[in-house]
Amino acid sequence: MPRAVVVGAGMTDFGPHDQPIEELFADAAFLSIDDAGVSLDEIDAFYFGNALGGQAESDTHLAPKLATHIGLQGIPCQRFEDACATSSNAFKHAVQAVEAGVHDVALVGGAERCTPETGLGTGEMTKIFASAAHRQYEQPTGLTFPGVFALLTKRHMHEYGTTEAQLAEVAVKNHHHGQFNPNAHFGRDTSVGSVLDSPIVADPFHLMDCCPFSDGASAVVVVSADFAENFSGEPVDVTGVGHRTDAVPLADKASLSATQSARDAAREAYDQAEIRAEDVDFAEVHDCFTGAEILAIEALGLFEDGAGGQATADGRTYIGGELPVNPSGGLKSKGHPIGATGTAQIVELTEQLRGTADERQVEDAMTGIAHNLGGDAGTTVVTVMEERA
Repeated sequence: MPRAVVVGAGMTDFGPHDQPIEELFADAAFLSIDDAGVSLDEIDAFYFGNALGGQAESDTHLAPKLATHIGLQGIPCQRFEDACATSSNAFKHAVQAVEAGVHDVALVGGAERCTPETGLGTGEMTKIFASAAHRQYEQPTGLTFPGVFALLTKRHMHEYGTTEAQLAEVAVKNHHHGQFNPNAHFGRDTSVGSVLDSPIVADPFHLMDCCPFSDGASAVVVVSADFAENFSGEPVDVTGVGHRTDAVPLADKASLSATQSARDAAREAYDQAEIRAEDVDFAEVHDCFTGAEILAIEALGLFEDGAGGQATADGRTYIGGELPVNPSGGLKSKGHPIGATGTAQIVELTEQLRGTADERQVEDAMTGIAHNLGGDAGTTVVTVMEERA
């Protein structure tokens, strides 16, 4: 069975936008289509990720609306919603459909508008985000996602001695990387002191431990490896996509510090790709909070359990270090438009594996992974991509 490959990738800058979602997504879609060298009449499926449109903007049934806007009406279209893992799940389904021969060329992407340009403030948007928590057991308590990941991180700190300063080092590293990303929402340096001096949001997280709400869109073109030579975009192999879930609510999880869905999804993706964690050259992980990155790099097997915080403080996860993590700047610096985040990670993997990431390029990058979680780590998708041999 032929593998799926990415032949086109594009994204908007992340940050406030005053465009309607159709125009925002069209910008990313046409960048990916032009990059691939594919014509609209060659695209035979559209997979789209959007998490908040119905609640935040009273805008649903988005897949055919956006397809019409960019000239793709008439083909199969589907919208996906899996909290923050929305467009990575759309990507998984597109990859599977292409590998199964159901489709030859698929456009995959996501878009979200989360900033006050939607007409909603931080409080209202935080409440909408919290709808991904358990309706009966967690939402009535007022638990929002800073609190969810604070609980996970506090347990990790209790078990392994991870410190607030080590959490701050994650933010410092990702902002350092983000300054080299022209699409980053907050592409500027910060310091450990600035992170620790920022206001407490949910202990142990300060404001600068938290990623921003962002607007933005991203898209990729996925084709069968059998047809890759028909397009001008340099192909990058998709060698594994793992998708697993964990118990929801938090109280039903076997461990609060293990993010089990990530461990299971990583194992599935590694097995498909026939690699081990030791073969990974760089990673894009879901750092919605600094503690989430530490949990992720341990769950992916990139560092031993309990070692992620010290590894970050030691500089091992910087570009130029032993194993660069979030060379894009991650959610923390690049930004987090929910539905666009998963495929934005695929855009970064594509650019890195092509060697076109400019100042943030990871040297000799041959194998990269993306880790995208949804909700309270109830859903995780892990993707392995590799440079074409």
